[in-house]
Amino acid sequence: MKTSYIIVGIVVVLVIIGIALVTTRPSQQATTTTQATTTITTTVAKEIRLAAIFPGTIQDADYNTLGYTALKAVESELGIKTAYSERVAVPDAERVIQEYISLGYNVIWTHGAQFNAAALKLAEQNPNVVFIIETDSPLQNQSNNVWVIDRNFPPGFYVLGAIAAMVTKTGVIGYLGGVDLPFSKAEVNAVLMAIKDVNPNVQLKYLWVGDFNDPVKARSMAETLIASGADVILCSVNLGVYGVFEAVQSASTKVLVTVKYTDKSNMAPNNVITSYIYDFSSALKYVIKEIAKGNTKGYYKLQYGKDVYVLFPLKNVPQEVNDKAREISDKVARGEIRVPFNTTLPS
Repeated sequence: MKTSYIIVGIVVVLVIIGIALVTTRPSQQATTTTQATTTITTTVAKEIRLAAIFPGTIQDADYNTLGYTALKAVESELGIKTAYSERVAVPDAERVIQEYISLGYNVIWTHGAQFNAAALKLAEQNPNVVFIIETDSPLQNQSNNVWVIDRNFPPGFYVLGAIAAMVTKTGVIGYLGGVDLPFSKAEVNAVLMAIKDVNPNVQLKYLWVGDFNDPVKARSMAETLIASGADVILCSVNLGVYGVFEAVQSASTKVLVTVKYTDKSNMAPNNVITSYIYDFSSALKYVIKEIAKGNTKGYYKLQYGKDVYVLFPLKNVPQEVNDKAREISDKVARGEIRVPFNTTLPS
C-alpha cells in the first residue's frame, strides 16, 4: 500500500483535523456572508438569509465542495446573505438547523439526503422557514415550505455502464457503492439496463463498502471485485475513491475506473476513463429565485446534460468507444433513452 494515495489520504485527514471550523454551532463556526450586491431585488435579497448544512469538509474536492461552490454562486450572483456549517453529523443536524433559525435564517439547505428526516421535522414546526432538501425521487406529501432537489443519479450511470460494457476485456465489470441505499440500487439497475442494451454478455458484480469515505475498506472491496474478474470498476463513493485508486494501480492486470461528482482523473491518469460531474449551482439559484417570487414549495430535477453529465473526451479507451459513448450520452440528454429510478435489484 505504499502508493501516493496513502500520502493523499494522510493529507486529507490532516486538512480535516487542522481546519478547526466548528460545524455544530453557527455562533462559533466559520461562515460566509455578504451584503446584497447583485440583487434579485434589493428588498428581497435583504429578506432572504440562506444557511447550508454540509456533512463533510468543504475542502473534500467532492460532494461538499460542490455544495459550497453552489452556495458561493448564489451569494455573489443573487446578493443574499449566506452562512454554512460543515462536517455536521446526522444526530447534530436538528440542533444546528434550529440555531440558524434562531439567528434569523429563513431558508435552510441541507446538502445530503441523510439530513432529510431532521429537515422535514423542522419544516413542520417552522412554517415561515423554507427548507431545501435533496432526494432521489419526488417527495410524497411535500409540505408547503419545502423545495426538493432531485439528484437524478441513474442517467449518468446508464452512460457509464454502456462505456464499461464496451471496453471490458474480461466480460466482467464492477460497481462499488458506499452504502446500500435506494439511489445506489437505482444506479446498479441503470448499469444493468445499459449492459442489456450494449453488450448483454457482460456480467455485473456489485458491492457496497458500508461507508462513503473509508479508503481502506473501499480498497479492500475494489480488490475483491478485481479478484472476481472485473477489469472496469464504476465508483459511487466519496473519499473512499482514493482506496479504489490504490487498488487499481496495484493490480497485476489493467483495471479501468470511473468516478463521481468531480474530475479526479489526475489522481490515476492511467486508469480513470471519465468522471460523472455534478453541479448544484443552477439548481440552487433557480430555487432561491423561486422563493424570492413567493413560491415556497417546488421540485427541481437535476438535468442530465446540463446540471450533471459524463465528462468527455474519455481517457484510456479507443476513439470509437469515445464516439459511441458520446452518442449514447447525447441520446440520454435528449430523452431518447429514458433511465428510470428503479430500486428493485434482480433476484
